[in-house]
Amino acid sequence: MSLKCGIVGLPNVGKSSLFNALSNAGAEAANFPFCTIDPNVGIVPVPDKRIDKLTALVKPIRTLPATIEFVDIAGLVKGASEGKGKGNAFLSHIREVDIIVHVVRCFTDDDVIHVEGGIDPLRDMQIIDAELLFKDLESIEKRVDKLKKQSKTNDKAIKQQLEVVDKLREHVENGNPVRSFEVTAEDAAAYKDLFLLTEKPVLYVTNVAEDDLPEATGNQYVEKVREVAASQGSEVVVVCAKIEAEIAELDGDEKAMFLEELGIESAGLDMLIRAAYRELGLITYFTAGEKEVRAWTIRAGFKAPQAAGVIHTDFERGFIRAETIKYEDFIEAGSEAAAKVAGKMRSEGKEYTVNDGDVMHFRFNV
Repeated sequence: MSLKCGIVGLPNVGKSSLFNALSNAGAEAANFPFCTIDPNVGIVPVPDKRIDKLTALVKPIRTLPATIEFVDIAGLVKGASEGKGKGNAFLSHIREVDIIVHVVRCFTDDDVIHVEGGIDPLRDMQIIDAELLFKDLESIEKRVDKLKKQSKTNDKAIKQQLEVVDKLREHVENGNPVRSFEVTAEDAAAYKDLFLLTEKPVLYVTNVAEDDLPEATGNQYVEKVREVAASQGSEVVVVCAKIEAEIAELDGDEKAMFLEELGIESAGLDMLIRAAYRELGLITYFTAGEKEVRAWTIRAGFKAPQAAGVIHTDFERGFIRAETIKYEDFIEAGSEAAAKVAGKMRSEGKEYTVNDGDVMHFRFNV
């Protein structure tokens, strides 16, 4: 399952520095607006110690962790929804992502200019939110106009769609994101194909100074962001993009030592990826054999055939059963064969709901 995160924020809040740390893709970082003109894309392995332990036991030819795609979308400014700052192009990139990672500057530094003239996280967040809402409203109004014309035929289904979309228009006009619009799945079909920006979940990243790590306790800017995020049911991750860029250059042992010196248990980027998984309701299962140990990303609640379909559609279409071992049982047994002898391997059918960490082998016939 492909997972794509769009990194947004005003210019000079640390987006490109964060992206560089995430992917080591070398996105240019400089002290002026619109440094990132086209969206940079980085594919990042999902940190998961379980796949390392499985690899140590199975000793496969290759190991493939789950991955997450980050898109560094150039800084938005006031008027982006009207095309300012190449806003229309940048907003179109956001339509393609699964979750929005909103980077908010929560540090002061006279050497790094702020496009709005000073540090004010709430103002910055409102600017981004407003531009996304304006763009959504434009799309919704076009749909309303189209449905009004079509409703002249007295088609009941069209009139029902018009009623739903018109209520959505009013909801967004009042400054509310689409994701807070309460509607049935059937009625939501009236606008789902618009891929509205404020329908996507949001994860806030507060970029702080090194001295504020790890929790930014006492940072008034971060506390304000936390209050807003809590009201929306969103998570907040505290990072220092500058430090994260340094951490990303280190190997495993050096990274662990550096984090210990900073008094940090986990890199901010690792926390960011885990938070994105939680926001989207994603889990991981594994396949483990001599040729390959691999992590697969699925949505929580997937049945075994759906999980198999992530590997290949033929696996889902011809699904027979899934041979399943809990991760903890696999590690304790030391191998698939030992787990089977110990009675820890289960044969599951089409109604089995896959659990996070399951080690699975699918039987299928097409």
